[in-house]
Amino acid sequence: MSDNRLSFKEMCAKFDVTPRTLRYYEYIELLQPDREGRARYYGPREVARMTLIMRGRKFGFQLEEIRQWLLIYEKEGTEAQMKAWVDMADRQLGELAEQRKQLDEAMDELQRLRDDTAASIGL
Repeated sequence: MSDNRLSFKEMCAKFDVTPRTLRYYEYIELLQPDREGRARYYGPREVARMTLIMRGRKFGFQLEEIRQWLLIYEKEGTEAQMKAWVDMADRQLGELAEQRKQLDEAMDELQRLRDDTAASIGL
C-alpha cells in the first residue's frame, strides 16, 4: 500500500463518517476508491473529493448537486467547475437567507408567546 492512501477505516475516521455513509458515497459514484480484493484504498483524489463533499454538505447542498458539480470538473475542467460553483453558491445563499428569515420569524413569535404566557401567570 502506498503511503499517501487511506484505508476504508482511516477514511471514515478522517472525515468522521460512518462506514455506511462512505459506502453510500461510493454507490452513488461520488467516490471511486482503489480496490485490492475486498479492501478499499483512497488516494489524494478521493480525499480531495471527500473534502469537497463534506464542505458541500455543511453548506446544505444535496448530494446530487455535489455529484453533478464534481462531474463538471471531469468533463469540462476547472474554470467550468468554478463557474458552476458560483451559480450553486448563489442559489444556496438565497435559500439559506430564506431559511434564516423563517427561523427569525419563528423565534420572534415563540418569544412573544412565551412572554405573554409568562406575563399572564405573573412571571
